Amino acid sequence: MDSIFQGSFHLNDQNGLSFVIYYINLYFNFHMRLGILIIIIFAISQMTSAQKLISRNGHIWFYSHTPLEDIEAHNRQVVSILDISTGDIAFNLLIKSFEFKKALMQEHFNESYMESDKYPKSAFKGKIINLDKINFTKDGTYPAEVTGDLTIHNVTKPVTSKGTIEVKGATVTARAKFISAPHEYNIDIPKVVENNIAKEVEVNVDVTYTSN
Repeated sequence: MDSIFQGSFHLNDQNGLSFVIYYINLYFNFHMRLGILIIIIFAISQMTSAQKLISRNGHIWFYSHTPLEDIEAHNRQVVSILDISTGDIAFNLLIKSFEFKKALMQEHFNESYMESDKYPKSAFKGKIINLDKINFTKDGTYPAEVTGDLTIHNVTKPVTSKGTIEVKGATVTARAKFISAPHEYNIDIPKVVENNIAKEVEVNVDVTYTSN
């Protein structure tokens, strides 16, 4: 009888040990797979992040020339994101961040023309359409063509522009120039000064990006 009980206990010990070993292996396999999954997700997120470049102090300025007056204003607080994997590019700026040489002109610009309190922001969302011609891994200056939608004064219009992309080490600089007509964005110029402001205004873009 004692031998029977001893054999039974021995068998139960073996089964219990196998049970414990099984769940230990299950536990470690689960956590190993979970760890690998976390590493993969992290790597993908890092790769995705590396494809997107950002600028928080981009420079956009415009220039108006007439026989009566030259007007120029600069905004050095432009936020922009460039996705070098897709060519997607976006700009956002505050209208009140444009600075003029003449304080009175800046006041008129914000209050009378742009209505900055009502329409505080301007934005562009578009794409580099010749992305295959730009090598972001090699230093150099490459011609770029951009097309997208520009929103000013709550009016959105399609815009196409040619410019350059300069790759230099860890930075990428985008430069472009295009013409914009105030009347296309429902910007009313008072008759008393309409001859002082050009019908078409030159807009310049100079933005340097770095990785996040």
